[in-house]
Amino acid sequence: MLKQRVITAIVLLALLLPALFAASPWPFAVLTLLLIGAAGWEWGRLNNAGAGLAVAMGVLLALAGAAALALGWTLVPPAWLWWPVALAWVAGGALALRGGPAAWPGLPLALRRVLGLAMLWVAWLAIAHARSIGINFILSVFCLVWVADIAAYFGGRALGRRKLAPSISPGKSWEGAFSGMAGVIVLAFVWRWVDASQPVDAPSLYSRMAHSWGVAGMLAGSLLLGAMSVVGDLFESLVKRAAGTKDSSNLLPGHGGVLDRVDALLPVFPIAIALATN
Repeated sequence: MLKQRVITAIVLLALLLPALFAASPWPFAVLTLLLIGAAGWEWGRLNNAGAGLAVAMGVLLALAGAAALALGWTLVPPAWLWWPVALAWVAGGALALRGGPAAWPGLPLALRRVLGLAMLWVAWLAIAHARSIGINFILSVFCLVWVADIAAYFGGRALGRRKLAPSISPGKSWEGAFSGMAGVIVLAFVWRWVDASQPVDAPSLYSRMAHSWGVAGMLAGSLLLGAMSVVGDLFESLVKRAAGTKDSSNLLPGHGGVLDRVDALLPVFPIAIALATN
């Protein structure tokens, strides 16, 4: 299993890093669109779609992304999009987690499928747009999610006592979540120092939030994004539990599926764009 994980990680990095650091944002947008199309197929399978329908959902999602590329939305997306999506994630995420795995199958099947595809499309558009803003910007968002996850893992192992969502993900604790928030705050100050002291191609998420909302707003926004990374993770776990499966697929040997790797990013990127482009 460890060997599989390492090989898969190396292959993904070999594909993603050259695309991320290419002179044009297009290679990264196209590669991530292929991955999000695979996630659309996984979403269909998690929501009772047969083999043919699940493939059709993935293809439809990829075509919707291709249309956004053709319209230039990865460079200049609709300005009205991000805040409604951010509010929908905050409110909808809270409702979904409150209902738990038992409530998810109670939603109409067509609604669940459409919501998932819309969620994935908007997240991909936000990720592609973040790359067009600048490498420093997109890395600052990625690292927020990674630091929140890593700090939560170690904080939970060392201090975890109170379960955060036992019916969804028994391994997560409130102490781990608070550790993740602390890691995000440290990261925000460190990255602002990097922005001020090093040559960067674009201001980071944290500098943009501080410019628009002040330092207090930057801290509040960072905490919100750290919390929403947990919501994204828990939401995907909820859907998998409702479907009775451990992984979204086996597309990434040793890592599960694409959804398993991007779940925390799904709410974070649209909300980050909303906070950074006010």
